[in-house]
Amino acid sequence: MPKVSIVIVAAGIGKRMGQGDKLFLEVAGLPLVGHTWRRFDRFIDASELVVVARKESHLLFNQLAKKIELTKPWCLVDGGAERQDSVWNGVNATDPSADIVAIQDGARPCSPLDVVSQAILSADESGAAVLAKRVTDSLKRGDEQSQILETVIRDNLWSVQTPQVFRRDVILNALTKVRDQGLIVTDDTAACEVIDQSVKLIECNQPNPKATTPDDLPFIESLLQRS
Repeated sequence: MPKVSIVIVAAGIGKRMGQGDKLFLEVAGLPLVGHTWRRFDRFIDASELVVVARKESHLLFNQLAKKIELTKPWCLVDGGAERQDSVWNGVNATDPSADIVAIQDGARPCSPLDVVSQAILSADESGAAVLAKRVTDSLKRGDEQSQILETVIRDNLWSVQTPQVFRRDVILNALTKVRDQGLIVTDDTAACEVIDQSVKLIECNQPNPKATTPDDLPFIESLLQRS
C-alpha cells in the first residue's frame, strides 16, 4: 500500500450554519470535526493526519485531540485566506515521503472508508481520484428572478465529495500552478484541471454528507449513532 497522509481542512467558519463555528457543534457526543478526525485516525490506510485550522482555534483542537485519544502522528497548521490556501498549507505540512495525500472536509464525518481506500489505489495508479455521486435529480438553469430558463441534461454529471485524493507530487504541482496564475478554485480537483491532470471519479453510493446547514445535522447524527 502507498504511504498516505490525510489533510483535514477545518479552517472555515460555516456561515450558512448560523450557529457559530459549525465544526464544534456537538453531534452524537462529540464536536462535528472530532468525528471526522477520529474516523481518519482509525483508518488503517492512513499514516499521519494534518489538521488545518484557524490560528485562534488551535487551543480547541489541542483539547479535542486529547478527548478523542489519537493513535497516529498528527499536527496542526494555520489556515489561509481561501480554502485553496489552507489546502496549500496542509499539503506542504505532510511528510515529504508520503505517496498520497487525501484532502478531507472537516465537516464531512461519515465518509465510507472502504470507498476511500478505492480512491487511494486509483490515485496511486493514475495521479488523482475523488469520491463522487451521479446526479439523479432533474436539473434546471434559472435566471436572476428564479425563473427556469432551461433543463440541464444530467448525463455524465457528478456531484463530487471528499476526500479528494492525489499523488503528493501531483497536487503540489497543481496548487503551485494555481497560485502562480492567481486563480481561485472551488475544490482541489479543479486545480488538477489547470495542469490537465485527469481525475478518476470513484462512485460513492453510501451516505457521505457534509454539514452545511442546520437541516443536515439530524441525518448526520443518525449515521454517526449507527456507525
